[in-house]
Amino acid sequence: MKVHVAPDAEIRPRLRRLTTRSAFACLLAGLVACQPADEQSAAVTATPAVSATSESAPGARQALFGDLHVHTMYSFDAFIFGTSASPDDAYRFAKGGAMRHPAGFDMQLRQPLDFYGVTDHAVYLGAMRAMAMPDSPLSDHPMAELVRGVDDEASRIQAFREVVGHLLRGEGDPVSYADVSREAWADIVAAAERHNDPGTFTTFVAYEFTARGNASANLHRNVIFRADRAPEVPFSAADSSNPEDLWRWMDAQRSAGIDGLAIPHNANGSNGEMFSAVSYAGEPLDAAYAQARMRNEPVVEIVQIKGQSDTHPLLSPNDELADFEIMPYRIGSRLPSQAPGSYAREALGNGLKMQAEQGFNPFRFGFIGSSDTHNASYAGYEDEFWGKSGIREDEPHERGSVPLGTDAEGKPQYGDDYYTRFGAAGLAGVWAEENTRESIFQALRRKETFATSGPRIKVRFFAGTELPGFDDDNLISEAYARGVPMGAELLLSKGDQPEFLIWAQADADDAPLARAQIIKSYVADGVRQERIFDAACSNGAKPDPATHRCPDNGARVDLTDCSISRDVGAAELRARWRDPEHQAGEAAVYYVRVLQNPTCRWSTWDAIRAGLPPRQDLQPIIVERAWSSPIWVPAAGAESR
Repeated sequence: MKVHVAPDAEIRPRLRRLTTRSAFACLLAGLVACQPADEQSAAVTATPAVSATSESAPGARQALFGDLHVHTMYSFDAFIFGTSASPDDAYRFAKGGAMRHPAGFDMQLRQPLDFYGVTDHAVYLGAMRAMAMPDSPLSDHPMAELVRGVDDEASRIQAFREVVGHLLRGEGDPVSYADVSREAWADIVAAAERHNDPGTFTTFVAYEFTARGNASANLHRNVIFRADRAPEVPFSAADSSNPEDLWRWMDAQRSAGIDGLAIPHNANGSNGEMFSAVSYAGEPLDAAYAQARMRNEPVVEIVQIKGQSDTHPLLSPNDELADFEIMPYRIGSRLPSQAPGSYAREALGNGLKMQAEQGFNPFRFGFIGSSDTHNASYAGYEDEFWGKSGIREDEPHERGSVPLGTDAEGKPQYGDDYYTRFGAAGLAGVWAEENTRESIFQALRRKETFATSGPRIKVRFFAGTELPGFDDDNLISEAYARGVPMGAELLLSKGDQPEFLIWAQADADDAPLARAQIIKSYVADGVRQERIFDAACSNGAKPDPATHRCPDNGARVDLTDCSISRDVGAAELRARWRDPEHQAGEAAVYYVRVLQNPTCRWSTWDAIRAGLPPRQDLQPIIVERAWSSPIWVPAAGAESR
């Protein structure tokens, strides 16, 4: 494949490739050639039964990267934003091909992805595109003239607001465009089949359930189907905005042999409703709710273009890195989104509290990232950000990174700052035996998944009581046999103390790693608590025993050209770690956050290209990161399910 290189690639920070690959890096990559097959580990207690094929050799699992949140011309908003690319175009792009942005420039990945899922909005599926076609049965729809007139920014904004208004007011008429949506859905399914190439590139039949809670609260989910069997039509917000109705429909499909899972996204824009302690109908949660949710939603998307949903400074005041890519609004509006109930870390702790007090946990989910691109492509890179919304934000001045001009005193005047909150993120990572639908879907089911903010950082995470050492020749196989991986539950006997194995590998085409942290949530005296421990430091440093933080490794960014320190940081980080504050009888949930050395944020790259200083009210740098899925450790002798 021809590798795309940006015009200014000579100043883009690169991590120098290792001249030799250590056995550790080979093990971390999970390559089959590096690890012998191992028998199924009976210690993994948190996952449902899966096929013998997918569980036959856990030690041979490899890290695969993909995007399960992609919109094409069939999504109402993407079409209004100028996107005319089809699902076929999207899959060709993911495999390494070039694709035209709505603004007329080429987009191309520097490295193909392993898997991809087109997730167009089921509501109004294909309808906007059909309205714009003179020979379409929807050409005389009341909104058709509005949609055909989207040839400038003002008309696009008007059309978008009108369509969203129809959705919010429940004024859509699904009957009038049922045939058009059925035809679009058939093309989406067929495109996934055309491009699925087991062992090389995996596609998933998928769509977005675009549900709303109260007052523009985001309750969106992407629905991913396991195999080539798909329902005749997807369940959409036109059927119901209640996620529990979606789960009931998914259960019925599963009974008919069509398995799938739903992936919530942008909890940060849910105004507290995504991880609320009450149901959509306002009723207290119960065990049946928890079972239905976890059966249908084993993972959540915690990072994408519209911000991260890991945590918020108001929820994690002792986390100095919580203020990362915060999107403060409810999705599709300028209304503020309240933090409580909107972030995954808080939900994990609240789930422990519900388990202790009520005997069930509705928030036992793993993590992935994805992009939510509406360009059929991907988010792009920090140094080559393509944005999300077609021609609405293709130019730096449109997305607020460079000024529209200056005032009478020469001060820069910026336009709308809404798009400055967007980020060049994110990616879904899975540990799977092979690049196939079956294997990747099972990884999602058992939550052996991780999220990144963009770079292809690999992270492994195990828990046990007698884990192998890093000098063990069969380290990964032994870790599966003697412990549990991310997404699972570690059951302790009285007197046992958990230990953890953390292993991360940098993206060879990005900056080195700075440190790896353990995030711990637990409940003390009926109150959710969290602690952050640095577990592995770069450059041979050790965490301070009092603060549990690594020393600053000295990595810096030159904001005149975005060059970075090249002599500090790590190609890989690894540690065996014990919780220094673990208490007997304590239930806790742990996950890993891996931090890269700082690099320039996309808004800074825009400014540098324009010959201007970075906008002062935006973070000039970004600390890219990866998150593992959690591991749950119930109180000794207990089981948290």
